[in-house]
Amino acid sequence: MAHLTNDPSHQQRWICIYPAYLNSRRTQVEGRKVSKSKAVDNPKVNEIKDVLTYHKFNFVVEETKQYPRDSFKDAFCKGRVRVQLKNSDGTPFNKEFTTRKEILYMLGDMIPKLKGRQTKGATAGDSNQSSGSSSNKKGKKKR
Repeated sequence: MAHLTNDPSHQQRWICIYPAYLNSRRTQVEGRKVSKSKAVDNPKVNEIKDVLTYHKFNFVVEETKQYPRDSFKDAFCKGRVRVQLKNSDGTPFNKEFTTRKEILYMLGDMIPKLKGRQTKGATAGDSNQSSGSSSNKKGKKKR
């Protein structure tokens, strides 16, 4: 058995965040912890990691872990992130986000703004150019 500690800054005492907590495709019974309006469509561990890095949190990605309510076949949801919430004296590590809920809400707000999620908007501009050339091709085929 792991050695337990009362020090809130010890890695064993950090909070766990599974992607399922933020997944808008899940119900609350299936493990979603935020309202649908604050949830994200299929968040990934790497997206959570990117947002936490941006906000300068101490965290550890545990890729071999899996949300207990997931079936073993559901491989895309693999992993969890442990995040430091408090310092050893009990004060919040990040004064802006002091609770688990605040971190979850912030993740739900920030993940859709990531560049990887913005590909639809970025390709829309590119697709206008390519659709223009494809329409020319279509026009040539019609002639």
